[in-house]
Amino acid sequence: MEFYHEIITQKSYIYLQELRKKYNFVLIGGWAVFLHTRALKSKDIDIIVDYPVLAAMKESFDVAKNERLRKYEIKTGEFDVDIYLDNYSDLGLNIAAIAANTVSREGFIVPGPEILLLLKLHAWQNRRGSAKGQKDELDIFSLAFLPQFDWENYKRLAAEFSLKESNLNFIELLKKTKSVKELAISDHKMAKIKKEIIAKLLHK
Repeated sequence: MEFYHEIITQKSYIYLQELRKKYNFVLIGGWAVFLHTRALKSKDIDIIVDYPVLAAMKESFDVAKNERLRKYEIKTGEFDVDIYLDNYSDLGLNIAAIAANTVSREGFIVPGPEILLLLKLHAWQNRRGSAKGQKDELDIFSLAFLPQFDWENYKRLAAEFSLKESNLNFIELLKKTKSVKELAISDHKMAKIKKEIIAKLLHK
């Protein structure tokens, strides 16, 4: 099931592929989640770059600085490219730590699923109640439902970066969610999965 229109997601992914050919970056956000889960495609593109790459991108694109959200942006009219930088952007985690916890997926450098979930939780906490917040929730669930998700690593990272509040909010989200139709998760299946996850999260 598509969350965004397929035409837009296809254009976004082609654009993302072209960016990969020209620039080095860490891909975060919905497209990074998709590369791990193959669940829901994204629309906007979220990347972490260093300052020389940002300078190079400014030579080819109309890159605007968003002071309020502490990021840079490229607006295409159908989707945005959000650009984050160390010592400037607030992603909830230190950008150097994100870069140290990456893996390769289909030619892209992306955060591992555990640190990506923490990034998604941070984004969701700031966007709850919006359409983007709803997509964040679906991305959170698609990551958390991965059979290979390492809950011990997740707990270690949450503790290391003092993200206790994010973890508690995640538990509350799990408790209140009865089903996730976009991911074909029925009431019965959700009850079973969230019981298992909460037990792992609360286990010392």
